[in-house]
Amino acid sequence: MIQIYPSVMAKNQQELDTTLKKLNGIARTLHLDIGDGKFVSHQYGWFTFKLSQNFKYNAHLMVRDPESWIRNNGKKVETILIHPEPLSDQQILGLIKQVKSLKKKVGLALKPETNVASIKKYLPLLNYVLILTVHPGSYGAKYLRAPLRKIAVIKHLQPKVKVIVDGGMKPETIRGAVNAGADIVVSGSFITRSENPQEAMRYLRTALKSTNI
Repeated sequence: MIQIYPSVMAKNQQELDTTLKKLNGIARTLHLDIGDGKFVSHQYGWFTFKLSQNFKYNAHLMVRDPESWIRNNGKKVETILIHPEPLSDQQILGLIKQVKSLKKKVGLALKPETNVASIKKYLPLLNYVLILTVHPGSYGAKYLRAPLRKIAVIKHLQPKVKVIVDGGMKPETIRGAVNAGADIVVSGSFITRSENPQEAMRYLRTALKSTNI
């Protein structure tokens, strides 16, 4: 069964608490977007935070220096997704090792313009690859369909790696992501910003029933 994770962007603990309360009962796992204001233009989750025990969490680190965040917060989440674009080969390997030393799952997150070939050698070490179908850093960015082509490449190279698709996921686009091979989809604007997240999740589930998988 395809999993749907609502995403959370919070600038402070109060905003985080409000969002978590709003999403209570909607999903078991949430997708935390962490921005440092450098790799992306805004800061999200870039503070000392406390998380509700009602959920499990993925952390998508849109940051230039993942090491310090992982050291300070890695134990709070189940999965850590790192962007390779600003990092050296040695840094990427070191971060994968760091995450695994915490007994957490690890993945790499690819911006729309980043190709799979650039991370090919890391695929055997990963649990996940996150494919961004928007340019990262804010809710409501323009949906880009072309990055979905990366899924088939990843599955061919490393079939056991789970693929997450994040960006612009709503009833009109979720079918394309799943038909392209996504295992998990992340929805921020459509679910988290909805006045009725439960109804929004139901719309996405209904859309999935009409996919060709």
